[in-house]
Amino acid sequence: MNPAQKMQERVRGLYPDLLGIQFTEITTEHVLGELTVRPDMCNVFGVLHGGAVMGFADTLGAAATITNLPQGVRTTTIESKTNFMSSAKAGTRVTGETTAVHRGRSTMVWQTRILSEDGKLVALVTQTQILLPRE
Repeated sequence: MNPAQKMQERVRGLYPDLLGIQFTEITTEHVLGELTVRPDMCNVFGVLHGGAVMGFADTLGAAATITNLPQGVRTTTIESKTNFMSSAKAGTRVTGETTAVHRGRSTMVWQTRILSEDGKLVALVTQTQILLPRE
């Protein structure tokens, strides 16, 4: 099983699975994922809700951090900033790519670009993950 398949199994039955996030590639350098925009994920204007955008990006960033964690360490998001650029309509598919900005001993910072089917930038998300000892 490749890393994307392993992560898919890890989130089965959890929030990322509820959203319908599909991991397509995971390496220590980046995470790629896809999300189909369902009507129940949209706002009153029929476009992907901002919270769903943020949940998608947060999931990809967390997967990137988990892939880079040293043994005996866990993580959680401590900060996330989203810039919304354009929308994604119900029935379309968005893709996300997460890449490292910083991978340190106590934090990791990731940037996620979410694109519409036609290649437009939907959102740019920067998140910080703290690294904590496992309990």
